[in-house]
Amino acid sequence: MSTPYTILSQNRVGGGGTYYRISHASISTHTPMTFGLFVPSRYVTNITGISGNKTNVPVIFWLSGLTCDDTNFAQKAGARAFLAGEKEGVAIVMPDTSPRGDDSVPNVDSYDLGIGAGFYVNATKAPYSTHYHMYNYVTNELPNLLKEHFCIGNDNLRSITGHSMGGHGALTIAIKDPSNWVSVSAFSPICNPTNCPWGKKAFDNYFGSVDMGKAHDATALLSERSTPITEFDEILIDQGDADNFLTEKQLLPENLVEAAEKCGQKITLRMQKGYDHSYFFIASFIEDHVSFHGKRLQKRSAQILSSQAAAYDFASTAGKPITCQAMVARGPKQPLVLETITVAPPKAGEVRVKVIANALCHTDVYTLDGHDPEGLFPSILGHEAGCIVESVGEGVTSVQVGDHVIPCYTPQCAAPSCIFCQSPKTNLCPQIRGTQGQGLMPDGTVRFTDKDGKPIYHFMGCSTMSEYTVLAEISCAKISKELALEKACLFGCGVSTGLGAVWNTCKVEVDSSVAVFGLGAVGLAVIQGAKMAGASRIIAVDINPEKFAAAVALGATDTVDSSKLDKPVQAHIVEMTKWGVDYTFDCTGNVNVMRAALECAHRGWGTSCVIGVAASGHEISTRPFQLVTGRTWKGTAFGGFKSRRDVPGLVQRCIDGTLPVDHFITHTLDGVDKTNDAIEALHSGHCLRAVVRY
Repeated sequence: MSTPYTILSQNRVGGGGTYYRISHASISTHTPMTFGLFVPSRYVTNITGISGNKTNVPVIFWLSGLTCDDTNFAQKAGARAFLAGEKEGVAIVMPDTSPRGDDSVPNVDSYDLGIGAGFYVNATKAPYSTHYHMYNYVTNELPNLLKEHFCIGNDNLRSITGHSMGGHGALTIAIKDPSNWVSVSAFSPICNPTNCPWGKKAFDNYFGSVDMGKAHDATALLSERSTPITEFDEILIDQGDADNFLTEKQLLPENLVEAAEKCGQKITLRMQKGYDHSYFFIASFIEDHVSFHGKRLQKRSAQILSSQAAAYDFASTAGKPITCQAMVARGPKQPLVLETITVAPPKAGEVRVKVIANALCHTDVYTLDGHDPEGLFPSILGHEAGCIVESVGEGVTSVQVGDHVIPCYTPQCAAPSCIFCQSPKTNLCPQIRGTQGQGLMPDGTVRFTDKDGKPIYHFMGCSTMSEYTVLAEISCAKISKELALEKACLFGCGVSTGLGAVWNTCKVEVDSSVAVFGLGAVGLAVIQGAKMAGASRIIAVDINPEKFAAAVALGATDTVDSSKLDKPVQAHIVEMTKWGVDYTFDCTGNVNVMRAALECAHRGWGTSCVIGVAASGHEISTRPFQLVTGRTWKGTAFGGFKSRRDVPGLVQRCIDGTLPVDHFITHTLDGVDKTNDAIEALHSGHCLRAVVRY
């Protein structure tokens, strides 16, 4: 079957995403149409991969202004926009401003009419009525193409923005049909086109009447309303006060604001001092707009997933055994086996949850490979997940059915008698450590049995490679439902560990120097946390230079490929910095690297933190002189976070946009049976986190 589109070009862009130019034959304009498309790195397989592995991608539509085509925005403001899109985990689509093609497409020798000036309307007057149907193209044909072929913008997960004529298009398209858009913003929009020269000329030529243009006039549309648009909590508009078209009365934002005030619609008009109408203006504030839409798209996505979860009939399973699918580890160095298991109801102090998404962590593979001295078989691995409470056992009060939770392998009993929970110095609550290490629930028994009724061990108190699992109440961190669980699951281990090693264990100060060894998800989280803490120099060390781009995007100032050095890496870093760095972090689990990290910590006060878990039987070593001369060697578990208290706060920071995590998700798969594929991806060296959605 022929593909109804052609990828003309593709370029990797800042942050790791990809910018495509794509052409297709349009049924709206009856011409070839070309659009630009930025796709964040975690979603690139939506363009290149098989249909079954595609993930619904939220998208922002960018509509350009007069004289532009599909490339102007990408070339002039794309660098900042695409970085912001990578951070927010949103695609950006950039359609052309009009039909183009052969001589059959009518045009005039004027920058504000015809080619490059389609005004995002469906023309009804000849000669434009045959081809100039940009409204249908933007609102119907292009969204459907993106959904059908790339899984972009499903469930109306799309927002819209634009500049000048494109700002007019964004406002009118969203106001006319708010149910199809999550949010809307604009730069220097033509707010009242029926009252300005540009709009009057366009509407007279495209419709035969300026009055007919009122259906595509944002001010006129709001003037007809007596109530605000409930779908839009806010409309963001940026306008430069040195814009010559503002003084020429082409834009008229004051008219739109007046109409909005009358109907109660919230519009935030930011008058930006000294800025004109150019792409310099757009590039200066585009990150604000991508963030504005990203937060709202993320919230809507979580609402959709939450409503889908609400459809589960948990009442029918409460108090009964549940039969479900799980990936069972039958022995070390063996592939996981898809099996039908039985999950018993929760006992006192326990919670049974439905696992919605599970992220594969190196610790799971470490155990599966037989390196964990506490590794037991058969068992159900997995400990980095997002779940919904299905039922609770006797005495459980902190969570209830329907709550979203993250299982935490480091529990927090919070009992007044627990000296560990009450101490600010540690997060290592020992309340259930004895049974958890034996693969058992707190009462010394298991909740899993196979088809023959034989017991299956638990893992790290979590066992989330199963569609259902049972947890201790004190291992459940209740979180907001506003963050999709396929993102929230990352806070169950690696990301939290890396961030906490910086913020809690080492308390990295502003202007510190940092070296990070190993650029997997934990190492990148350390870099992200160090940047957020204000570190001025961050040295990223790995033997795979392909990982350096992601490290730099998150804040690394220097990169070192230690495999290419002719001297020990610690000596190289000491030379780079004269005395070493203030803080070093080992994220490899290699005891030789742990030593190197210590020995490039700053003489007199340097601190080195061990995060990576070494294989069973391995020991660390160094010369005592390294410690005598002022260095501190310490380790961290779960980044020092007290799980039930702190994880909800991390999730909220992600919701608020101050702690993005999309960049960690490089692979997304559907179905618990795809877990072995996730393990293969992790072994490839190109995977940070593979999230498997159940």
